Amino acid sequence: MILIVAEHTAGKLAKATLEMVTAARESGREGPITLLVLGQNIAAVANEAAAVADQVLVADMPELATYNAEVWAAATTQIAQEGEAHTVIIGGSRSGREYAPRVAVKLDAAYLEDATKLSSNGAALQAQRYTFLARVTETVDADGLVVVTVKPGSFAPAPPAAAAGEQYDVELSLPAARVEVTGKSVEKSSRVALTEADVIVTGGRGVGSPENFSRYVEALADNLGAGVGATRAVVDAGWRPYAEQVGQTGKTVQPKAYIALGVSGAVQHLSGMGKSKNIIAINKDAEAPIFKVADYGIVGDINEIVPALIEASRK
Repeated sequence: MILIVAEHTAGKLAKATLEMVTAARESGREGPITLLVLGQNIAAVANEAAAVADQVLVADMPELATYNAEVWAAATTQIAQEGEAHTVIIGGSRSGREYAPRVAVKLDAAYLEDATKLSSNGAALQAQRYTFLARVTETVDADGLVVVTVKPGSFAPAPPAAAAGEQYDVELSLPAARVEVTGKSVEKSSRVALTEADVIVTGGRGVGSPENFSRYVEALADNLGAGVGATRAVVDAGWRPYAEQVGQTGKTVQPKAYIALGVSGAVQHLSGMGKSKNIIAINKDAEAPIFKVADYGIVGDINEIVPALIEASRK
């Protein structure tokens, strides 16, 4: 089977999980697509998972109420061994990248990290991933049992399957956690998360100042119900938090509409948003690289064009 460890937050299946299902479907590997849901009070998540998977394995236990790398690795390894999985897919989130290598070691499996494309090459699983700051796409083959992490935003979310998958409760033998989480802080925002947003408005250094970023980027995003993104230059300048950074060293996104305001379009940034369905760019530099990938482009002054867009969006 192909085993996918589901990611979920606040009682809802994360978009990253649907992307992993697409990756599994495109991998060309045989066997049922199985979602493993770990946590406590996760019945609603399991029901969502059943809509896209062939089968869902549910481990609803108090010991799984809080994420722990050792515990997640042990749980995933046990299910992979018992189900004789030949492929294990884990999200390329911060937590996924933490415990996925442990699973690979426990299973004595090949490990492919940050895959942006999966396919079969004979009996081998073939993965593509970025390297050298996204200037090079590397293709890697792995035989036998393989553990893969999927780069968020690299695959389209999977549509529902023709029929809902069966759900099964599973029992786990978990080790005692040696690391205890004593506190947790969550950044509060009324805006949709970047990785979940259908529309994203991103600002670059071309907006001119932190004040203009709020005046133009945030205002347009709020009117459109969109997520807010930023380039690395903006984050490095201290205008915006790292959580909003889009690109090779930030988040990879694939929204239905990506609106780039004052974004030049460096290679590292394009690698994080190049698969957006519609890219709209506004920049005063007609030679800016962003226009090479844009579906719609406006050459002009941000200070003149964006206020008109904001006014139009209010209507």
